[in-house]
Amino acid sequence: MHPIRLTDAFAGFTEHWSPRIAAELNGQQVKLAKLLGEFVWHHHEHEDELFLVHSGVMRMQIRDRRGDASSEREVRVGPGELIVIPRGIEHRPCADAEVEVVLFEPASTLNTGNVRNERTVDALGRIETAR
Repeated sequence: MHPIRLTDAFAGFTEHWSPRIAAELNGQQVKLAKLLGEFVWHHHEHEDELFLVHSGVMRMQIRDRRGDASSEREVRVGPGELIVIPRGIEHRPCADAEVEVVLFEPASTLNTGNVRNERTVDALGRIETAR
């Protein structure tokens, strides 16, 4: 048991859209990710997702359950703010400049949800922390 300094942990990697596991508890994982640009529209059939912004400003684009473009809205999430995306809701994180986020989600959650593409990460790396 030791604290994890988020600033140091984020400094340990540079890749965007490639989450790293920082901690695990009760079948959940705490993941760190850097975002830049637009991600893919996707949803998670069985998991809610929590995004906590550490630095930067994330734009979370959301479609209601109809899933069409006419139902889109956007929520801005800044440092120290979080948003929970309920299971089944189609969403797309976007970042105009680099954003650092902490994700809390079940260990089984795939980063691209119901979509498989070049950004799908099947095996997540781990954050190396000083002890």
